Amino acid sequence: MERFEEAFGAWTESRLTQEEAARLRGVCERTFRRWIDRYEEAGLDGLIDKRLSQASSRRAPVDEVMGLVDRYRNRHRGWNVRHFHAWYRRDGGKRSYTWVKNALQAAGLVARAPRRGAHRKRREPAPWPGMLLHQDGSRL
Repeated sequence: MERFEEAFGAWTESRLTQEEAARLRGVCERTFRRWIDRYEEAGLDGLIDKRLSQASSRRAPVDEVMGLVDRYRNRHRGWNVRHFHAWYRRDGGKRSYTWVKNALQAAGLVARAPRRGAHRKRREPAPWPGMLLHQDGSRL
């Protein structure tokens, strides 16, 4: 935010044009103009992205998540997520397998699977006798 204030100050003192100030901040001219309007209305608080502080409207209700976690903890501890999800769907649950898995992992009831290694590691091809040298200098 302080970098915006520097660019804004240089623009108000006519040391920079709006285009130059926007380029300094790495945004387009239109975005810089929007920032100017928000800064003049509300100061630095106007520049804070409000989307980051709001919960998503599509997010599951907390009581649904807690009910799922409690049900797993009390009645189905030790089940793998696939079996638990099949039971959850038969019992009227509407959420996806991935949602259930992520909720149980976030609660610490189910361990995350270990990462898989790269199947094929990319390596430099060995040079062959008579290999062509391309115009760009590569050997491929």
